[in-house]
Amino acid sequence: MNWKQELEDHYEEREAYALYRMVMEERFGLSHTDILLGKDSQISEEKQEQLKEILERLKKFEPIQYILGFADFYGHRFSVAPGVLIPRPETEELVKTVISLAGDRVPAQTQILDIGTGSGCIAISLALEGYKLSAMDISEDALSIATKNASNLGAEISFIHENILHPSPCSDKWDIIVSNPPYVCASEANNMRFNVLMHEPHIALFVPDSDPLIFYRAIVSYALSHLNPGGWICLEINQAFPDKIKQLLTSFGFKDPIIINDQYGKNRIAYAQL
Repeated sequence: MNWKQELEDHYEEREAYALYRMVMEERFGLSHTDILLGKDSQISEEKQEQLKEILERLKKFEPIQYILGFADFYGHRFSVAPGVLIPRPETEELVKTVISLAGDRVPAQTQILDIGTGSGCIAISLALEGYKLSAMDISEDALSIATKNASNLGAEISFIHENILHPSPCSDKWDIIVSNPPYVCASEANNMRFNVLMHEPHIALFVPDSDPLIFYRAIVSYALSHLNPGGWICLEINQAFPDKIKQLLTSFGFKDPIIINDQYGKNRIAYAQL
């Protein structure tokens, strides 16, 4: 059976082949050259059954990262499952910005909080750079996956089970607070890819059209009382709301908010100092 052709009935040709090639390489150890030589048609019956199952899942638009069980981010491989958002390459800019904001601080003495950690990709990437990390999430599933990733990658993280919309009293302070919160308006769903809508956790994606800044307001308010003097806040944002985010930060007393673009030229990061 020509599985590459079957995938092309559901995906554009280049994407179909990229998915097929990734499956063959990661699950069956076959390179691009091996595929060109037809070695993919010579795999055992057991592996053919495994391939059939994988490709059936792909035909239902399940993300390849969930099928293979991992996503690469900032040079590290993270376990992912349907309980967490799949790390995006553009979010790597958030990690780079936090490192830039830390400047000449001694990493081991720099306290950073990641709010809404998901798979832990931001917090763990920063911890592996030597910073002292805490990571918060409302989802027990997400915290379980993030804890597994931290253990697998050798990162020390203090995990916190917390709802940032209704946080518990806490006297802890941090030098930098970073977050990639839910920010996609419900009305934007029609513009999203089907596989994202069908399979990734909506709790990590969507906010109501009536209050698109609900998480930013909660995070900025929390930061106001949990940042050390001169501390920084760094946020991934909806490209549609850079001015509103800047106004929000200013209204809470943060100085001169800055918006920077990602590699696609979209408004992606907002940061400001207290």
